[in-house]
Amino acid sequence: MSHDASKENISTRAITAGRPPRAGDSPLNAPISLNSTFTAGGPIGYGRYGNETWSATESAISALEGGRSLIFSSGMAAITAAYSILPWGARVVASHEGYSGVMTLLKQYGESGRLKVVLVDVANTEEVLAALPGADLLWLESPTNPCLDVAELPQLISAAKAANILVMVDNTFATALTQRPLEMGADVVMNSVTKFLSGHSDLLMGSLSTNSAELFASLESSRKFNGSIAGPFEAWLALRGIRTFALRFAQSCKSAQVLAERLSSHPKVSRVRYPGLVTDSQHERAKKFMATYGAVLSFEVKGSGADADRVCDSSAIITHATSLGGVESLWERRRRWPIESPSVPETLIRLSVGCEDVEDLWEDIQKALSTI
Repeated sequence: MSHDASKENISTRAITAGRPPRAGDSPLNAPISLNSTFTAGGPIGYGRYGNETWSATESAISALEGGRSLIFSSGMAAITAAYSILPWGARVVASHEGYSGVMTLLKQYGESGRLKVVLVDVANTEEVLAALPGADLLWLESPTNPCLDVAELPQLISAAKAANILVMVDNTFATALTQRPLEMGADVVMNSVTKFLSGHSDLLMGSLSTNSAELFASLESSRKFNGSIAGPFEAWLALRGIRTFALRFAQSCKSAQVLAERLSSHPKVSRVRYPGLVTDSQHERAKKFMATYGAVLSFEVKGSGADADRVCDSSAIITHATSLGGVESLWERRRRWPIESPSVPETLIRLSVGCEDVEDLWEDIQKALSTI
């Protein structure tokens, strides 16, 4: 019986994509391919060029994002590969406040002359549009890390493409369950697979997805010759994590909404940043094109940076750690890192909501806040 996988819901594709062909006694799961060398005459050629386990994981991510995908050894490896295909001196428009790894990389590129970097407030649509003339790349991260600003993706992508500007979108916070930038016209979508897709805080991986055969070839060449390749064990673990991605993400988003609402009325919290709040400055924009509001929220405590650190150190269930997207809840004061954007408030705590019981999480948060 024929089956059209393209008609499946994305949550179903997360479970069905990347499986071996069905036959008598065929395995249900893709095996781990531990090979660096391949007999001549096939499509792979060499272990740095391809791997059967990579292919299975890439198929699953492709089914989610709607474009052909490549996996890399980390999210930063994927990001670096994306920037590597730009010509020397290319003009890049990007957020002035986003993932600290990207901010650091862009700072280095700008200082060396590798790229001409223009930083803008991605939540200010007019400011972004005004910066587009002469740009070679529009790099969009939405919602932003860690302040949860939302870019007007449909309008910005459309305007950039009308001006023949390359558009790449970091979809790590939102994931394909919330928004699908390739369907909006973006050229490349990046995911830190380390986060929600794999979901168990046990591997590093990144991915790039595109519908352009030319861009795919350039990105694949970058991976081959820069050596930013994923290991087969990591690829297998990531694929295993993707199977429960939709379930984990749905639970985490539901709990994030509850916690954001409760934190909004807590006497020791001055501000909560979460686009799911009707009072949030990003809410009206986000609800136009985002199917969920994500599983990450940020809030500012009343007091000092030391007070925020004390809160993070005082939790019993939530782990004080950097990263996000796992089954376990994590939080940290982002300005504890020197490379964090100076515009991020000193007392801002980023909370990645996991899959624990929401009442247990709330009790843990209340006890931690009671220490200040």
